[in-house]
Amino acid sequence: MSKSHPNLSKIFFTLSTVSFFFLTFTAAKNHSFSKTLSPKKYGLGREKLSHLHFFFHDIVSGKNPTAVRVAEGLMTNTSATGFGAVVMMDDPLTEGPDPSSKLVGRAQGIYASASQSEWGFLMVLNYVFVEGKYNGSTLSILGRNTVLSTVREMPVVGGSGLFRFARGYAQAKTHDFDIKTGDAVVEYNVYVFHY
Repeated sequence: MSKSHPNLSKIFFTLSTVSFFFLTFTAAKNHSFSKTLSPKKYGLGREKLSHLHFFFHDIVSGKNPTAVRVAEGLMTNTSATGFGAVVMMDDPLTEGPDPSSKLVGRAQGIYASASQSEWGFLMVLNYVFVEGKYNGSTLSILGRNTVLSTVREMPVVGGSGLFRFARGYAQAKTHDFDIKTGDAVVEYNVYVFHY
């Protein structure tokens, strides 16, 4: 009859425990969800500051509006500020204030009346560029637009294409507003850091 060594089970248990912790530690180390990268490895050089200037055409009237109300609250139509209205837009961005001037992109997203005391919109949109070196690149805007202020400032929170890692701000200034139709032309100066 074979005789078992009294310490053999202790040794086996200790080796099993050490192996388990080693494998667990190794697995955790190899399957991390994040890691630090070198910007140069991804072609990111020195950051630059660009200034973009264009005009935004928000057309809510006529047969082919570029901005359409898609939702509203029960009190929206009786509110002095249109509180609760949500508008989806695909507005042209042009080089000049004339709608027939050169198209440089589109403003696509939503704006919503978010103030009960003044004309203040929540703006959530992308500038989608179709011209020049920025063709196919986007800038993302998320901010507050108090439309009766002379100049409004909204943050640039990101971008894509040549605007990856973008940050900055957009200044809006009403160029023209038709009180009968609600159509507006807004001048934008955008200052953005990017690579």
